[in-house]
Amino acid sequence: MSPAEEEKSLPLPERWPRASKFVLSACAAAVAELVTFPLDLTKTRLQVQGEAAVHRNGAAAGQAVPYRGMLRTAAGIVQEEGLQKLWQGATPAVYRHIVYSGVRMVAYEHLRDSVLGRSEDESFPLWKAVVGGMSAGAIGQFFASPTDLVKVQMQMEGKRKLEGKPLRFRGVHHAFVKILSEGGVRGLWAGCVPNVQRAALVNMGDLTTYDSVKHFLLLNTPLVDNSVTHSVASGCSGLVAAVLGTPADVVKTRIMNQPRDKQGRGLLYKSSMDCLIQTVQGEGFMSLYKGFIPTWMRMAPWSLVFWLTYEQIRRICGVSSF
Repeated sequence: MSPAEEEKSLPLPERWPRASKFVLSACAAAVAELVTFPLDLTKTRLQVQGEAAVHRNGAAAGQAVPYRGMLRTAAGIVQEEGLQKLWQGATPAVYRHIVYSGVRMVAYEHLRDSVLGRSEDESFPLWKAVVGGMSAGAIGQFFASPTDLVKVQMQMEGKRKLEGKPLRFRGVHHAFVKILSEGGVRGLWAGCVPNVQRAALVNMGDLTTYDSVKHFLLLNTPLVDNSVTHSVASGCSGLVAAVLGTPADVVKTRIMNQPRDKQGRGLLYKSSMDCLIQTVQGEGFMSLYKGFIPTWMRMAPWSLVFWLTYEQIRRICGVSSF
């Protein structure tokens, strides 16, 4: 058998390992996103509620909105807008995770196995895991930033309708076209800097924690590479990711949701640092953790669903465990 014929006889995961891992991680991420999306919507609504910059600019004068908390916010969305609105913006969110999770998982494994390198005992030092996790998250989020922008803005459409404001978009395609026509290609990457910063922090919590905890358990406890180990590691990764990523997530959400002029420049915040300063000065430091509970409650099951699904899909398809 010639080398070409031998290569064709190999299963797809062995012929195209990176492409296969991209597809598998994208599938797992899509499942996790659909299951936990209502919590993401609730988190986004909480994060833009009571913005000091909005009040200073007169955009919401006399319309003080109470901070209702996660459950009351979710219940309010169902009562005021309908149950289906809990999934408003889910389509671009799935698009985003197909790109984001696919790129970050492939990038992390490449960095871990080929660039940074494991130790002789197959362990991966924590500092290398931190570098790999942050780098993979930043790369993945940069490519996925346009879909994240559309997701955030579409999540706010129901609220705009209740406030008597005209809807900005008719759908995902129209949102992309309108943002592109108003702000150009750069407009699609509005909020990219805090977005990438957040993704780097979240992945330092998610990828780094999952990989480190999982291999620590395998090397130092009687646990084996199964669903129990994956569940423990994913639970730890969700908590750490929420603690590290929520402040950057608040800044990212506010920058992406702010109104813009004809040149695509934000009317409320000049930069992510300006948004951070205005938020802390106007609302206090803890405002950076608005939406923390739904963020954590979403990241924990998201990590659980994603990692369990991803590990099982890899096993079924004959790909080695992460």
